[in-house]
Amino acid sequence: MLESPGLAAQLANAVGAPMEYVFARRLPAPVTRLIQSSTRKALEQSLRMATATLDARARSKPARNGVHTAAVATTGAVGGAFGLFGLALELPLTITVILRSIADIARSEGEPLDDPGATLACFEVLTMGGRSARDDGAESGYFAARAVLAQQVAAAAEYIAAHGVMSKGAPAIVQLLAAIASRFSINISQKIAVQSVPVVGAVSGATLNMLFMRHFQRMARGHFIVRRLERRYGAEAVREAYAASSAAAGI
Repeated sequence: MLESPGLAAQLANAVGAPMEYVFARRLPAPVTRLIQSSTRKALEQSLRMATATLDARARSKPARNGVHTAAVATTGAVGGAFGLFGLALELPLTITVILRSIADIARSEGEPLDDPGATLACFEVLTMGGRSARDDGAESGYFAARAVLAQQVAAAAEYIAAHGVMSKGAPAIVQLLAAIASRFSINISQKIAVQSVPVVGAVSGATLNMLFMRHFQRMARGHFIVRRLERRYGAEAVREAYAASSAAAGI
């Protein structure tokens, strides 16, 4: 799940066009700025909303992936109906639903969502795109994505544990959200680029949002399986087993 083809390749495959053609088109600068600002604001507001109604005690209850996928398809359909003008409305809703689904999967894998570290682990999933054709080193892929944010996640979790709230003004929180937003907004831009390609035709915003959601559900499932195994066997043992499995599979 974690080393599957990257989101960019999945988006290109969905429209039946080469990646080079789909992503050669540059989005207008105002659209890029809108994506970045909307992503940052949505991340600041959405995770608390996404986890507010989840029962953190029901850790054995399966995640409701289908419900969340249908919800994000609806936001995509509404946003698609208004084109780029609907982007500012769609993005916060879509990101909130994606984070809720990620948190639901985390809960189903035994994560205590009242723990700041577990809550912030949901954010980490947004930076995971799967292995791309350019990734050919030992430090690429899943563990590299986690390592990029490790120090910032630890600092933010320590701050939240001490103060009890996710204060938007706290430097540790601001830095973490900025790092996540900068990476996640690339995925958002790729989705918007696909929607703006003339050859897409019948591929709707709803369809692309469903693909988007399923990608992050898969990343979340793999991420929280690894974290569950780390809690049981230790991080070093799990990483060694992961590397051995990847080598055996030729990844």
